[in-house]
Amino acid sequence: MRSSRTGARLCAVLAAVVTVLAGGTAALAAPTATPAAVTPSGTEPVYDYTQAIREQVWVQAPTDSDADGEPDRVAVRIIRPRETEAGVKVPVIFQPSPYYAGLNDVPNHDDVDRDGAAARRSVSPGADRAAETIVFSGYLDNYFVPRGYAVVFADSLGSGGSTGCPTSGGRNETLGMKAVVDWLNGRARGVDASGAPARATWSTGRTGMIGVSYNGTLPNAVAGTGVKGLETIVPIAGISSWYDYYRANGGVVAPGGFQGEDTDVLAKAVLTRANPEVCAGVMADLEREQDRVTGDYNAYWAERNYLRDVGKVRASVLLVHGLHDDNVRTGQAGQWWDALARRGVPRKIWLHQAGHTDPFNVRRDVWLDTLHRWFDQWLYGIDTGIMREPMADVEVAPTVWRTSATWPVPGTRATTFALGGPAADGRPGTLQPGHARPGARQTFVDDPSRTAEDLVADELSADPNRLAYLSAPLPRETRLSGTPQISVRADLAGRSPYLTALLVDYGPADRYAGLRSLPVQDCVGPGIPEDPGCFNRREYVTANTPLEIVSRGWTDVRNRFSPWRTTPIRAGQPYTFRWDLQTEDHVFAAGHRIGVVVISTERDHTLRYPAGTTVGVRLGVSKVVLPLAG
Repeated sequence: MRSSRTGARLCAVLAAVVTVLAGGTAALAAPTATPAAVTPSGTEPVYDYTQAIREQVWVQAPTDSDADGEPDRVAVRIIRPRETEAGVKVPVIFQPSPYYAGLNDVPNHDDVDRDGAAARRSVSPGADRAAETIVFSGYLDNYFVPRGYAVVFADSLGSGGSTGCPTSGGRNETLGMKAVVDWLNGRARGVDASGAPARATWSTGRTGMIGVSYNGTLPNAVAGTGVKGLETIVPIAGISSWYDYYRANGGVVAPGGFQGEDTDVLAKAVLTRANPEVCAGVMADLEREQDRVTGDYNAYWAERNYLRDVGKVRASVLLVHGLHDDNVRTGQAGQWWDALARRGVPRKIWLHQAGHTDPFNVRRDVWLDTLHRWFDQWLYGIDTGIMREPMADVEVAPTVWRTSATWPVPGTRATTFALGGPAADGRPGTLQPGHARPGARQTFVDDPSRTAEDLVADELSADPNRLAYLSAPLPRETRLSGTPQISVRADLAGRSPYLTALLVDYGPADRYAGLRSLPVQDCVGPGIPEDPGCFNRREYVTANTPLEIVSRGWTDVRNRFSPWRTTPIRAGQPYTFRWDLQTEDHVFAAGHRIGVVVISTERDHTLRYPAGTTVGVRLGVSKVVLPLAG
């Protein structure tokens, strides 16, 4: 890691800096004084973190979501090198969040299981508004401020020190965070604690947004406005469409571990502003408009679909997602990546083996170096070479990384397998390469008390509550890279409207089982007593298991024509249903079998209707299409 302190506090006046960026030549206007951190090879940690300026401002948003007759205000906390008071201008790394002031304890909906009680989200009881103090959690400030960056944290509307109301991805939240980018570029009004005008005269205007989960979703949303000055985003485990977080093809589904949660529950959890009662009407509107009755797509969800605005994205994108993320599922990354690719947006992707976490916890040194060169490239205009490196870094097994020029990996082909009948080797159902003639009808009966993990076990045994289709043992390693699709010709008779497809890797292997914290720490940069800049190392926990659910997908059969419209089915009449599974990158080892298991209710994700729905699947005409290489 570069650590030279040569030239600290020296400033040089430049007329212009012309920088060659990937994809073309761009002229980057020089600030009044160039930070001493800048060298031809990248920024260096030459600024004194302990002397950095810490301040708070409130930025006016072009919304009034709490209907109090005043524009919403965004609470913004800033840390920047002290030298910015003497004319040095620096770019900004901006992390928005509704979580800085903690979470309220809010009960989830109790309509998941008609016989069950309300579930609860595991959140911190009560809001901690002391989080408004100017201390910055995480590693961004410790690492980047010494290298000549400002780091900005902002409370999303309705949370912490901001006014307005949270809306779980609504337009007001997007415009609230866009206003911060505008203020950094001199286009929005800001005030300090005394009410005096506050201007970001120290900012070059060039801004990069970053965050994990909700904090990574807001960068996607703001990038979709096309706001000038937002040069890059780093969405980590971010949402690209809120419908696909809480719904699937007309069905109400839950993120992993949070059965019964919905947009209204999340909004109430992050409603940590002063006088939260002013948002009671907004909370009621969310509960009504999200429509947990039909699960249909509507204007409410369209407002929260950032894929519609991908054509406005000006920023480059470093997209990161965990391949075992069961909270913000991998399909969110897959559809955003595909949309960006169609638009030719400059981009890079990291896919790691962990779940819902920052890659800082997975591959710390490499991540910090990558993020450093990414921000130097896009915010300082230094040609770090990162855009000439392979586009994709994928961890195909714990600590085993592979790069590729594009993603999905080159050589990936859409490969069709028909769902077939029993085989002589004992398989109750088969995956037959290519297309097949219409065959027999196989049936199962839905049992919502059983989990997916239970239903995919004992794959060579008949099970009354599922249908399993298995390939022959694979003759060679086979890599799945992209988004699987399934088409099922089936009839249903009963209460449950769900069909669920599970893609399974059958075969023993050491697999990801979690992350654990170690007692040893890494100090990524200088600190102060309240923020020492030191973090515990993490390592993978693995387990040797006989199988793994690789991907899953759901559909409500009443939405077979469109997610916008519920159309009842006739009991016993066959229909063709098509839906996507979650995007994945997974290596099936030689000798393993690829399995597709069809069930109705998935207990941990879908609503649970009374048991007993009978599903009949037509063989041959039912098929799965897998993006395979190798």
